[in-house]
Amino acid sequence: MVGFEKVANGTKGSLPSAENTNTTNRSPDSILNLVQGDPTVFEPYWRNQGDKCSLVISGSDFMSYYSDCENICWFLQPQLADAIRNIHRDVGNAVLDGRHIVIGTGSTQLFQAAVYALSSPAGPEPISVVSAAPYYSRYPEEIEFLSSGLYKWGGDANTFDKDGPYIEVVNSPNNPDGTSRDAVVNRVEGRLIHDCAYYWPHYTPITGAADHNVMLFTLSKCTGHAGSRIGWAIVKDIEVAKKMIKFVEFNSLGVCKESQLRAAKILETISNEYSNLGCTKTENFFEYGQRLMAERWRKLREVIKRSKVFSLPEYPKECCNFSGEFMESHPAFAWLQSKGNMDAEKLLRSHKMMGKGGKYFGVDSKYARVSVVGREEDFNLLLERLSAIKGVETE
Repeated sequence: MVGFEKVANGTKGSLPSAENTNTTNRSPDSILNLVQGDPTVFEPYWRNQGDKCSLVISGSDFMSYYSDCENICWFLQPQLADAIRNIHRDVGNAVLDGRHIVIGTGSTQLFQAAVYALSSPAGPEPISVVSAAPYYSRYPEEIEFLSSGLYKWGGDANTFDKDGPYIEVVNSPNNPDGTSRDAVVNRVEGRLIHDCAYYWPHYTPITGAADHNVMLFTLSKCTGHAGSRIGWAIVKDIEVAKKMIKFVEFNSLGVCKESQLRAAKILETISNEYSNLGCTKTENFFEYGQRLMAERWRKLREVIKRSKVFSLPEYPKECCNFSGEFMESHPAFAWLQSKGNMDAEKLLRSHKMMGKGGKYFGVDSKYARVSVVGREEDFNLLLERLSAIKGVETE
């Protein structure tokens, strides 16, 4: 799942302006913000697509609240529903037969909808929501934000021992450390949400079609179009799907049709390219993404190996059903571990880099997460500043 994250104590609740996110004229003393997973890495690919994803919308289009009254998710545009089914069919990363698609304003809204659906009707006390550490830092924030009487944050799933019903969030591949995950608690009264935001072939090998009761996906991590704010849930139980739809209805009375149509056009473009593989010299988006992320991780590992200050997780090579090749994961974030138990976030900050420390993910401060899906100039500056950190000075 993706959400906008606080980047500094002094900017709490504020968004960076377009001027502040322009890195072309960055000064040598400027702070490199690596807290957010803003997927601008894919901008060059989409720029090269020209008008393939262009849409013309007239003033009289999309004036009704309703999209498809024969669908239980009545605000889901049929074109987007078809595009979602096609992209999962092409990639082979999720089972959709007999499932219901629920659309949301990003997967952040759908996470809240899923927690609501699985925790209602209310029990004698709020149901605990847990996730194995290191867990996505926004889970506890979003669970506690409304002080709901339906649910509460229950912490690390690895240490959860409370009797009764619970909700476990399984983030796989996991944000922040990129590892593949399974449920940890595994009790009869458990209800599961699988956050599959990063289960796409440019981040990880596709080893099979995910088949879970509630699965969350997001356009921002699939194609890089974070600003369109489109997410979707694939739900097995129709009653759970109805509750999630009701949550979105009360929360935002549907989802922007213009964003849905743009998302559909983008996904259709990828599916059309996939259908033409071998017929043209054009590189499919996921092939492009695999190559780009593999190259970034190769460079990053070289720098980390030379620095002798940080270490990175190792990922097993697995056969990717999409590419037909053995590959390892190339996550959107680098999960850095400092040597000698130094505070990794403070160490990065002392070299003008902002990462997010381990405490936000339920683990030790020797860990920090940094984004590797920013623009090329930001990534090169990350490599440059990491190279400047020497083991002798940190002692």
